[in-house]
Amino acid sequence: MLRSNFKGVLFVGAIVALALILAKNKAIQDSTHLAGTAFAILIGAVCSPLFFRYKHSLQAGVHFSAKKLLRLGIILYGFNVTLTELAGVGVWGILISAIVITSVFLLAVVVGPRVFGLDRETSMLVGAGSAICGAAAVLALESTLKSDSFKGIVAVGTVVIFGLLFMFIYPFAYANGLFPALDGGGMGVFMGATLHEVANVAGATEMAKDLSQGAFSQSAANIAIIIKMMRVIMLVPFLLIVAYFFAKNQKTTAEAGETSRKKIDIPWFAFAFLGVIVLNTYFASVADVRIVGDLTFGWITAMGRELCGIFIVFAMAGLGLQIDFKKFIQAGGKAFGLAFFLAIVLIFGGYFLISLFKGILW
Repeated sequence: MLRSNFKGVLFVGAIVALALILAKNKAIQDSTHLAGTAFAILIGAVCSPLFFRYKHSLQAGVHFSAKKLLRLGIILYGFNVTLTELAGVGVWGILISAIVITSVFLLAVVVGPRVFGLDRETSMLVGAGSAICGAAAVLALESTLKSDSFKGIVAVGTVVIFGLLFMFIYPFAYANGLFPALDGGGMGVFMGATLHEVANVAGATEMAKDLSQGAFSQSAANIAIIIKMMRVIMLVPFLLIVAYFFAKNQKTTAEAGETSRKKIDIPWFAFAFLGVIVLNTYFASVADVRIVGDLTFGWITAMGRELCGIFIVFAMAGLGLQIDFKKFIQAGGKAFGLAFFLAIVLIFGGYFLISLFKGILW
């Protein structure tokens, strides 16, 4: 196992190292605000012809990076959230998150096949990425559905591109008064409820603070992150619900005399993710307590976050390497059409929804 994965993982690791160097370079970061995940998938895509040339020796390690390390990354993502932070947004934050996730995902499932001619699984993957937490949601759902890797690659491409696009648009639009009904707090809720990735929310809030001349405060940035993390948390019940209905549909199909091609997996890693959140909540309360020598609970938390980021970047690089541009051009257009439609729904529907909560959450 180790020998078969070694070359591929080493190849992906080189891309990850370059992506992290670029992401941590101050000049590049100040001008692009791109996270290591974005750099990784872009570099991976550029290097994909090299991967396909030596696929026989690299495939095992690249697949390991894109699948196994991704699940570890999702589990460790729990070190970014505490139960206290989740409780801070209260029932209204949960309600907003639930409305956004349910409406956007169901729209994708209906509109994707009927309007854009996509298959159901690709529509579900694009919908999950747009509704919940970007690439992490796509990859988590892909693991649950056991869908073809290419469908996940196309879906990740759509949410990465539109997430980055609106990460730049939101702060500039707010600074120029294009969201007249929202003050700083309202804009924070809006960002957290409608942007694709956690990294998109973090980047957008930093730019908004710089561009708005104080109108968008740190407290507004905090509520944006918390609302976004509430959507991330909802990935767990979402996966369980989708897994249940998908498996039920497969069983019905088999009973009707058709061949059931796939057996759904219960996403156990989602429960591990919740467990890490509970663990992180406890660690936060004893962060300075020493375990052995200078080893503290706070150090464990920091290390968990660091490993989470690295594993996610590995997964993005692995996905980028698997992009077959010929297939991407053939199949990607419809997926991008659906993702664009969902992005428009998030902007205008989200703006209306957040306006209804004025005086409650902001």
